[in-house]
Amino acid sequence: MKIWTYKRSFNYEGNEYHLHYDSMLTQCVSTLYENGVLIDQQKVDVANLRKVTHYVQPSGTQVKLAVSAGYFNWLNMGIEVYEGETLYYQSHPNKSIDFVETKLHKYQNFSGSANASGNDDAGNAVKPASQTWQKNKYAILADVSLGLCFYAVAKLTDDLRLAALVGVALGLLLVLVQRFVKVDLLGGFAVFGTAMLALSGLFSWYFNSEYMIQLKGTILGVVSACLLLGDGMFRGGQYFGPRFERYFSKPVDYANLTVGLGGVGLLMANINYLAATYLSKDDWLTFNTFFDTPITMTLFFIIVWRSSKKVGFRA
Repeated sequence: MKIWTYKRSFNYEGNEYHLHYDSMLTQCVSTLYENGVLIDQQKVDVANLRKVTHYVQPSGTQVKLAVSAGYFNWLNMGIEVYEGETLYYQSHPNKSIDFVETKLHKYQNFSGSANASGNDDAGNAVKPASQTWQKNKYAILADVSLGLCFYAVAKLTDDLRLAALVGVALGLLLVLVQRFVKVDLLGGFAVFGTAMLALSGLFSWYFNSEYMIQLKGTILGVVSACLLLGDGMFRGGQYFGPRFERYFSKPVDYANLTVGLGGVGLLMANINYLAATYLSKDDWLTFNTFFDTPITMTLFFIIVWRSSKKVGFRA
């Protein structure tokens, strides 16, 4: 399913070039057009995301151009066009489109410092990124799929209550399926996740009001945030900390992590309240599906970074 299409253009010797970069759940597709005609297309899996380069010889010339497309931050991408060794065009000057490769290189340097026992220089266990992804990819894809199902049902039926109940039913179905498959579909939150699904289902069934369905994220978000804050402040994060840590390649401070995530939960609950109150239903649905998660994940990774034991952060 397509999430976003980036469009970048440039001219060379009277020829018009348009590059479309489609970002999807499992892969990215870069397509280059010359004067409206497709001349090259490349695909790259999200798990092995990298910069892609199209090589083209413009019509009526003997010159070969290298048109590279890549991300310059977590949310945006640009192109660079080289004429031989000379930079001819850059869609975002002073922005490096090697962002992904740079991040991977930093991680590989960190992993390379691990000793033979699988620990870093501080003696903390380190898991390869590929191992972390393989372990958690089914749970992540299941979570994303549930969100998209809610969006699709709400759009098709224009009934938020029905969409919420369908989402809960599919979530409970995952819990049932988990008993018969070896792969992890629940991400280590089996008991907590099932309890929240049940609470979500009761909420959706009891309130026959679309506005209350929109506020469900706020109410359940506050409940989850309070549980996280309580676990972090009174139990050192011993319940939620290990369950979140399974997604990371290095250890974190459980207390700092859970308190930080509790704060994020309260913030996002308030943002959802504002969106539900001041946006139209369709605008809220779009925000809830395509903007709420990226914002939450950005804040999530900031908290993880600040909670790293190597950083020594204290909440």
